[in-house]
Amino acid sequence: MARRAAQAKRRRQTQAAVGAGIALLLVVVGVGFLVANLGDDDHKDTKTTEAASGPKCTYQKADASTGKVKDVGLPPTSNIPDTGTRTVTMTTNIGAIEFTLDQAAAPCTSNSFAYLAGKKFYDKTSCHRLVTTGIFVLQCGDPFADGTGGPAYRFGTENLPTNQHPPYPAGTIAMAKSQAEISVGSQFFIVYKDIEEGALTADYTVVGKVTKGLDLVVKAAEKGVTPADASNPADGKPKQAVDISSLTVSPAAS
Repeated sequence: MARRAAQAKRRRQTQAAVGAGIALLLVVVGVGFLVANLGDDDHKDTKTTEAASGPKCTYQKADASTGKVKDVGLPPTSNIPDTGTRTVTMTTNIGAIEFTLDQAAAPCTSNSFAYLAGKKFYDKTSCHRLVTTGIFVLQCGDPFADGTGGPAYRFGTENLPTNQHPPYPAGTIAMAKSQAEISVGSQFFIVYKDIEEGALTADYTVVGKVTKGLDLVVKAAEKGVTPADASNPADGKPKQAVDISSLTVSPAAS
């Protein structure tokens, strides 16, 4: 009896930890970047039309409700590269981390990411969030390092991993967002360990994959977190700071 009771208790604790990760992942406007099962109408793609010159991307001006803003203008909305990949080099205090931008699968997101990098938007910023139970992510890209900030525009999702199993394997680079339909900005998360099916819904744009330095993220995650909420000890600021001194993107292929 005692053994069965202990097993049941462990199951309840595991379920609670995973549930907490789901409920609290990806924060914006002080609360947000909540994971949600969005309906089909909410999965509208940023890539609205494709002409001979490539996809047309729409970037909506952000208002006060979207959180704090660092305004560096708007990315180009036409002649967007939509083939091949570009390489992102993120120079940090724990070492160099490199990942791809998949222009073919996520052209509008890649276009925004490269534009922000060119404006040095990500330079001298910190990865503000680490989750170590249920979902395994290091979240970066907020110039204010508190989960509420982004550029002066937002855009929609694309390249959702609906047919991937698991949807977010280790090394995935995906974009954070809130429950709002048009809420992708600059924040991104690095998946450092496979996220089990069902732990995180396939509502987040997959923009690339880590090609170098994932082991550095794993080691940082092993140091644990300083929880933002005592009731959720696996979610908070990483104890091992991850500070981005510079982030650059290679030129698009001609």
